[in-house]
Amino acid sequence: MDKSFIVETSARHVHVTQEVLEILFGKGYALTVKKELSQPGQFASNERVTVVGAKKELPNVSILGPVRRSCQVEISATDARSIGVDAPIRESGDTKGSGACKLVGPAGEVELSEGVIVAKRHIHMTEADAAEFGVKNGDIVSVLVDTGAGRKTVFGDTVIRVSNSFSLAMHIDTDESNAAACGRDVKGCIVKL
Repeated sequence: MDKSFIVETSARHVHVTQEVLEILFGKGYALTVKKELSQPGQFASNERVTVVGAKKELPNVSILGPVRRSCQVEISATDARSIGVDAPIRESGDTKGSGACKLVGPAGEVELSEGVIVAKRHIHMTEADAAEFGVKNGDIVSVLVDTGAGRKTVFGDTVIRVSNSFSLAMHIDTDESNAAACGRDVKGCIVKL
């Protein structure tokens, strides 16, 4: 097995519940698929919302599907500062006490008292992948990314997330991607420091 994996840039996006989707887009509304994502069953939808913070707003933010049990807004640290939201660095799903914002859609708006995070960089793996790499769910590793653009970067504090519903891929946000001059088809490998 190749010991490298794809490194994908996860741009700002929103996850919503069916209830919130219907407030934003109308009763009975369903997300429509724009593009399948690397993680099985996940997709970027055609639907967009505006994320409103204390200072300004981010228009045209993609909703990822399918709908979830709770709402979550994932933005970069730069986005958070720009719109005036206190967004802690967290693993997906860990939203208790996180940032607040308003979501605005074509049919309505919703105030979220929490749910805005800067997603902690992570690697999705199956159990077989984890065994091959010698890691387990929740491990923290460092990843070397060499884009060939003169910005070789080691990303520390990268969490391993293991599930057989995943596909092998590392996710970083746009701030991290820009710092390393990442483009398409970027690979990473776990390194010992």
